[in-house]
Amino acid sequence: MSEKLADSHKYNLWKGNLEKNGLDIHGIEEVYSRRNGNGEILFSLLMTDATTPEGDKIPPICFLKGEVVCVLICFIEKQTREKFLLLVRQRRICDGSLTYEHPAGMLDSESDAASVAAREVYEETGISISKDELVGLNSEPFFPSTGTSDEAMYLFYSEIELTSEQIATYHNQSQGLISDHEVITTHVVPFVEGHKLITNVNGILLNYMYLKDVGDWDLMKKI
Repeated sequence: MSEKLADSHKYNLWKGNLEKNGLDIHGIEEVYSRRNGNGEILFSLLMTDATTPEGDKIPPICFLKGEVVCVLICFIEKQTREKFLLLVRQRRICDGSLTYEHPAGMLDSESDAASVAAREVYEETGISISKDELVGLNSEPFFPSTGTSDEAMYLFYSEIELTSEQIATYHNQSQGLISDHEVITTHVVPFVEGHKLITNVNGILLNYMYLKDVGDWDLMKKI
């Protein structure tokens, strides 16, 4: 049975935030919704009629996506201490190109961002880690596209020490869920080179925040 938009967690989270921040909502039209195999809302395009506390009309279009996680996996070679990024490569609708990104995914109706992050890392890379092995970089979510979407992002990282042989085994592996239109290949690359491959702003931000958090100023100067 398909979930109704008004019953979905992400819709009520978004609508509640609007009301909490003083918006007077006159109406919300569901233009289109995409659901997963269980009938749950994944994305929705909405037209919103709402007035701000200042008495102005707010721009009406919202792409409802909800809360998401993004995880930087850094391999550290045991002997040389060189750092490598484990990225996922896939084609994206933004321009149809092959993109290089950190593992990421949506919370949907869940509230434990770290648990979702650990699960997404496993599903997209095959690496099994616990949520306790993840370091969170923001306690309050960041909004990548405030003008058109409610997308709220939580950023994490994990450092994993491996031999060069072990690191190589994670390169060029097929991952993803075909049912969710995910055709993913893992891509292991030296940190600086990997940073140059990433074109989404949340991935670039995550790199900088990770390097600042661990105090790796040498790498910071190179990217």
